[in-house]
Amino acid sequence: MIRLRFQRRTRIDAPAEAVFAWHTRPGALERLVPPWERVVVEERTGGIEDGVRVVLRVDVGPIGLRWVAIHGDVIPGRQFCDRQVQGPFRHWRHRHGFEPEGPSACYLEDDVEYALPLGWLGSIVAGGSVREKIERMFAYRHAVTKADIEAHATRQGQTVMHVVVSGSRGLVGSALVSFLTTGGHRVTRLVRGAPANSGEAAWNPSRGLADPSRFDAVDAVVHLAGENIAAGRWTTARKAEIRQSRVEGTRSLCESLARLAHPPKLLVSASAIGFYGDRGDQMLTEESGAGSGFLPDICREWEAATEPASQAGIRVVNLRFGMVLSPAGGALQKMLLPFKFGLGGRIGNGDQFMSWIAIDDAVGAIHHALSAESLRGPVNAVAPTPVTNAEFTRTLARVLRRPALASVPPFAARLAFGEMADALLLASTRVIPVRLRESGYHFRFPELEGALRYLVQRVE
Repeated sequence: MIRLRFQRRTRIDAPAEAVFAWHTRPGALERLVPPWERVVVEERTGGIEDGVRVVLRVDVGPIGLRWVAIHGDVIPGRQFCDRQVQGPFRHWRHRHGFEPEGPSACYLEDDVEYALPLGWLGSIVAGGSVREKIERMFAYRHAVTKADIEAHATRQGQTVMHVVVSGSRGLVGSALVSFLTTGGHRVTRLVRGAPANSGEAAWNPSRGLADPSRFDAVDAVVHLAGENIAAGRWTTARKAEIRQSRVEGTRSLCESLARLAHPPKLLVSASAIGFYGDRGDQMLTEESGAGSGFLPDICREWEAATEPASQAGIRVVNLRFGMVLSPAGGALQKMLLPFKFGLGGRIGNGDQFMSWIAIDDAVGAIHHALSAESLRGPVNAVAPTPVTNAEFTRTLARVLRRPALASVPPFAARLAFGEMADALLLASTRVIPVRLRESGYHFRFPELEGALRYLVQRVE
């Protein structure tokens, strides 16, 4: 058996015990799975103790593989190991090390010993691609671990919060829940239908909270639930569904919160930069007025639906999200395949501005709002550097090392998507995050190229 070895070592400005503790909390494994991988945690029998079993489903193209690992060799605050007992490798032993560097810093070290199936033949055929995959994965894992832990450390004075999250299975919600739980916060998922466990509570978008008594000790609510605006053509029926979920669902939730004997101190409610409509190259801030059309109308009503919470004394933050970038979903996920085949390109003339935000900054903006008392009302959740569609296209192609020769003429976009094409694909919305920056938020990814390289782990 040919055994190979991989090591990666990163300095983190936090004590070794704190970094070890981060790995023991719910959500750590989900945070460490790269967003471009299709991995689902199917089973976990405990935290990080000797003998704990973890079962993952790893999808490689159309094939689903089962990966079973056992924790062992645990030294609290210093190390733990994973050993594969079933999976794609002939041998896999992974040591997670936490080496102190003084009282307030440490080195995170991953040391992996592995062997591929089929011995020397497997190494010749797949050795290079497997090594590249491992290097990309651990580069991402170290980057997200360091950034998450240091983000939580900047708010050490903040007490542990109980946060309720609607839309917790969505792109932003799922990332937010695991980020908060690894930071030590308690999260309750707001779900439709019967709760599956004690970490869930029921609500109905038409009738509000099913059991209001469960919310008396809640510190904050993050409301992300709603129909996907870009999921299909805007027929009359589809528009009604969007309005019902975004506007009426938000209003019923806020009315329920307002009736509580002890309402939460904060509501962070999602909105969108669609509020501004098609505005050419005009620089748009939170002081800019609403545009015209279906999407601006929905966003205006959506934000107004939080008024019952405001009147009850709850601090309300309406986060106007731009295009959230993640390979795990949304627009970027849809772009990656054609761009990887060299079939990507601009839409229309490419002059329309795109206001975007990396997934970790979308989560970071919500986390910031939990403690930034000065934030209330509309807040633009976008990176400080909006780009034109042509610039976005060139940057993504450069990061993926592919040409971007194709283009989509406006008539083709309208033929495929109808009214939605003009509102989402051809509209120009150049938005600046004035209030977020003034309140002290520091972006992990202020520039597009850096964000894309991190998200797909492509380096120069």
